[in-house]
Amino acid sequence: MLLGVCLLGVWTVPTWAQSAAQGIYTCTDAKGRTLTSDRPIPQCADREQRVLNPSGTVRGVVAPALTGPERAALEARQRREAELRAREAEEKRRERALLTRYPNRSMHDKERAEALSQIAVVRQAALHRVTELRRQRKQLDLELEFYAQDPSKVPPSLTRLVDENTHSQTVQQRFIAEQDAEMARVNARFDEELQRLRQLWAQAGTAAN
Repeated sequence: MLLGVCLLGVWTVPTWAQSAAQGIYTCTDAKGRTLTSDRPIPQCADREQRVLNPSGTVRGVVAPALTGPERAALEARQRREAELRAREAEEKRRERALLTRYPNRSMHDKERAEALSQIAVVRQAALHRVTELRRQRKQLDLELEFYAQDPSKVPPSLTRLVDENTHSQTVQQRFIAEQDAEMARVNARFDEELQRLRQLWAQAGTAAN
């Protein structure tokens, strides 16, 4: 129990008692001397200092001060560890969201089918357009046959229609190829999700069907 002195109606605690309440710092310096103070000891800045309670028991330990390179290395390590923790937390968040969205295999299969169906509709429309363009090209080719003996007499309007048809078919074929690639990407994404979901379902004890 700390004793105080009442001066003019105000109780004050002696300096030695305040220091004891804050803790006593002790260490062994580079010369082997045991030093004690009521505050961190500069002579032991390069080594650990124990902080003692008034009873003499150890309250804590003050780590040695770091050099510039040591501090930079520590901060870099702490940043890496913080980034790793953040990535792990984000991964856990994504897994929870994935499991909430797809509680079972049938839900995942249904969404895959819907995604592929939307692409298939657009792709089919492009195929119909290609079929129509090919039909038009046959008509244009028949007209060109009339000028087979002298191609220089082909009307500019017919030449323009042929060029436009060729360009349109190229555009549609490129678009169809893009839709095929998109379907492959969608399947790859769902395959990757399914692989992870199987693990999550197993951990959650959920049937994967």
